[in-house]
Amino acid sequence: MAEEQNILLTKSDNQAGAIQIAPEVLEVILGIAAKQVEGVFEMRGNLTNSINTLLGRQDHGRGVELSVDGNQINADVYVYLNYGVSVPKVALEMQQVLKEQLYYMTDLDLNEVNIHVDGIIPEKEEKIDTDAFFADAITEQKNENEAAGE
Repeated sequence: MAEEQNILLTKSDNQAGAIQIAPEVLEVILGIAAKQVEGVFEMRGNLTNSINTLLGRQDHGRGVELSVDGNQINADVYVYLNYGVSVPKVALEMQQVLKEQLYYMTDLDLNEVNIHVDGIIPEKEEKIDTDAFFADAITEQKNENEAAGE
C-alpha cells in the first residue's frame, strides 16, 4: 500500500503520531536544490516532463531518481551543465548541497548522490545584425561621396 512506500521521518513515542514523507517529495526537494547550484543549466526530463512544461506545469522532481533500501536513501541526479564550468567542481558542489538540503528539511541522510552529466549546453551565440555590421562602411562611403561633391 501507499504507506509502505512512504519514508518514516520520526518514530518517537513522545510525539502525537508518526511523520511520513513520500519519496516524490524528496525528489522535489533535491530537484529544486540541484537547479540552484551555479553551473547547472537544467535537469534532464522525459517526454511527460516536456509535455507538462509546454502546458505550463512544472515538475520540480524532474531529473532525480531515488532508491530506498531500508534506511539507506540513494539519489541519481541527471543534469545538463553550462558550457565552460568545471564539471567535477559543479558535481561535488551538487552532492554537498543536496545532502545538506535534504538533511535540513527532513533530517534524512543521503547515502549516495550520483551525478550524471547528460550534456553541456553552449552559450547562446548572438546573431550578427548584417545591417549594423555594414552600417559603418555605408555611412563612411556616403560621407566620402558627399565630401567629393557627388
